[in-house]
Amino acid sequence: MAGVSPAAHQLTRRDLVLETALVLGVSLGASALWSVLSLIRKVSADGSLSEQTTSMNSSVVEQPWLDLAYQVTGIVLALVPVLLALHLLGREDGGMRSAARSMGLTASNRSQLARAGRQGSVLTAVVGLPGLALYFGARALRLNTTIAAANLDAVWWAIPVLVLAAVQNAVLEEVIMIGYLFKRWGQAGWSNVAIILTSALIRGTYHFYQGFGGFVGNFVLGLLFGWLYLRTKRVLPLVIAHTLLDVVAFVGYAVLARRVGWL
Repeated sequence: MAGVSPAAHQLTRRDLVLETALVLGVSLGASALWSVLSLIRKVSADGSLSEQTTSMNSSVVEQPWLDLAYQVTGIVLALVPVLLALHLLGREDGGMRSAARSMGLTASNRSQLARAGRQGSVLTAVVGLPGLALYFGARALRLNTTIAAANLDAVWWAIPVLVLAAVQNAVLEEVIMIGYLFKRWGQAGWSNVAIILTSALIRGTYHFYQGFGGFVGNFVLGLLFGWLYLRTKRVLPLVIAHTLLDVVAFVGYAVLARRVGWL
């Protein structure tokens, strides 16, 4: 119809589900497929999962300056699906900034930011120790690989890059898996239970590369984060908690791996 902008077009249920499938296909859904293949390869290899190591945040090339360029480029490109999701939501919600506000990704003042920080910190403490216990338990049962969480060369920019990687992971996962999918699947008429379960299942699946423990732990985390989001409608505390968890894992491993044998 002449005079009607594309943003004014009412998306059908099929449109909404197809859109989410395409967004997942260029982001965490693709990661889930690769993760399943990685698990199949590891299970098919000689030796148990606990005898294998999964390396994360590794150096790409020997030249430090070029490796830094690789690391930063990877972090930036990984955030493009976040911008895509915000753009798609913003077409009907007053723009990308409005879409970010609607999912509770931003804080309007210092008080709101401080409250989100406190909530994220408490959530980190609540899930951190049980998650660590699950990891070591899965390794003891030979259901999980050993996670080498940080494998950058000893360069001055290693810690900042690991922190940026933690922020990138948190923003990508929580905006896509919670803020975006919960909005779109809700518009498609899905029940809250179906939304939480499906999101948590995908979250667990793209951690299969770690082993079965990685799947279970992140599936449970997805259930908790999904439930909290439905109660608060705030993504920011989840992003903060996820960031803190990954910073502890990445930076902690980088600092302690050569000093502590049980890692």
